Amino acid sequence: MKIGIAGVGGIGSNVALNLVRSGVKQLKLVDFDRVEPGNLNRQFYFADQIGLFKVEALKINLSRINPKVHLEAQVQHIDAQNCAELFFDCDLIVEGFDRQVDKKMLIETFANTKNVVSACGIAGSDLSTIRSRRIGNSYIAGDFATDCHQAPLFSHKVTTVANYMSEFILCQPGVLHG
Repeated sequence: MKIGIAGVGGIGSNVALNLVRSGVKQLKLVDFDRVEPGNLNRQFYFADQIGLFKVEALKINLSRINPKVHLEAQVQHIDAQNCAELFFDCDLIVEGFDRQVDKKMLIETFANTKNVVSACGIAGSDLSTIRSRRIGNSYIAGDFATDCHQAPLFSHKVTTVANYMSEFILCQPGVLHG
C-alpha cells in the first residue's frame, strides 16, 4: 500500500516517522516548503537541515531509519488543480496542511474515492480534549477547536495527534502487508 503525505510539517513529518518505524514500505511525500528554525520544536528535522526542502530532508531522515523504504519526494505546491494528479497512485492520503481552506480542498478532492486522514485542532498544550471522528471516507483527529492561529504549537500535542492518525492508518487492511 502506498501512502501519500500532503504537507510534511508537524503532522506530516511525524506521521511519516511513525509509519516508517512501524514497517510501512512506500510513502509519497509532497510539500513545497523549506525547513526553518521555527520548525525544529515539533517537526522531524534537524538544525543542520535548515534551508533544505522539507521533502528532501525528511527523505534523508526516514532513510536513516529504514534504508529499504521506498520514498518518493516531490517539491510541489498542492492546490485544487494538481491535488488529484499528485496522489492518483496513492491508496490513502495524510493531510498535513496548516490552512483550513487547504484541508477542505484535499478532503473534497478525494471525497468518496480515497481514505483521507486529517488533523483539526493541534495547537495549544491541552491533550485532554483530543479525540477522533470518522466522517465518510475521512478520519480526523485533534481537539476540533484550537487552531494554530489561536495558540502556539507544542511538540507533545502535535505528535499526539500524529499518533492518533498513525494508529488509524496502521489498522487499515494492507498497510503493513500490501
